[in-house]
Amino acid sequence: MSGKRPFFLALVAILILGLPGWGWTGDPVAAPPGASQTPPDPGKILRGMTDYLKSLQQFSFRAEVTDDQVYGQGNKLQYSLDMELFVRRPDKLRVNGQGDLEKQDLFYDGKTLTIYHKDKNLYATAPMPATIEEALTQAYKKFDIQVSLADLLCGNDTYEFMMDDVTSSLYVGLNRVRGVLCHHLAFTQDDFNWQIWIDAGDKPLPRKMLVSQKLLPGSPQWTAYLTDWHFSPELADSLFTFVAPAEARRIDFLPPSKPAAPKSKSRGSKKGRKS
Repeated sequence: MSGKRPFFLALVAILILGLPGWGWTGDPVAAPPGASQTPPDPGKILRGMTDYLKSLQQFSFRAEVTDDQVYGQGNKLQYSLDMELFVRRPDKLRVNGQGDLEKQDLFYDGKTLTIYHKDKNLYATAPMPATIEEALTQAYKKFDIQVSLADLLCGNDTYEFMMDDVTSSLYVGLNRVRGVLCHHLAFTQDDFNWQIWIDAGDKPLPRKMLVSQKLLPGSPQWTAYLTDWHFSPELADSLFTFVAPAEARRIDFLPPSKPAAPKSKSRGSKKGRKS
């Protein structure tokens, strides 16, 4: 996917993703007696996951997201969002979002991208290129629309996006996520740290993600549990086509707002993440 975009993207119209700092400063738990002293390569495991996702032509899954929002003097509130994601490559995407802050859906049918605000009965639509990857790139560049977990859905350069600017990586070990044995990996970048738990079975699916924003006050965290994966779902064209409900009002997408001129050189995210 071209352009500098974050690998974990937030659909701004659906949710506000606070990029989250991990407070763990200790060493990994020592390997048990008799275990191999050479840990697996985190990058190789991550590459296996991205290659597997890239091979899937259609699939669906759910994501249970929690997001810390900081207020006052480093106080934090946690908000939740339930997401359903449906993908049919190369040109169909549907994202349903039901959360504490927003209740909105995204539709991409190969020609147009629409975001529908269910609470306010408002929607905005714009023409888009003919693939998911191109559409999400254009939506980000023209309107600052950022879709949570989008780079997992697209594919060709997912691994490169996830590893961009990584300064160190760690294989933590085999740990369970809701009963599923997973490879637990941790990665460090200048402005944030992130962890991912990848299914250790024959389908290397992401089961959990955690992102920690080191530079924000209170070090807020964003966490997602990915569940209910289906690889042969019945995905009719109508699922991806938006039909405006009665009395729904159409509005326009706004162009990206111009950031204020910085007072001094900033160490802001190289990936251009909005929080």
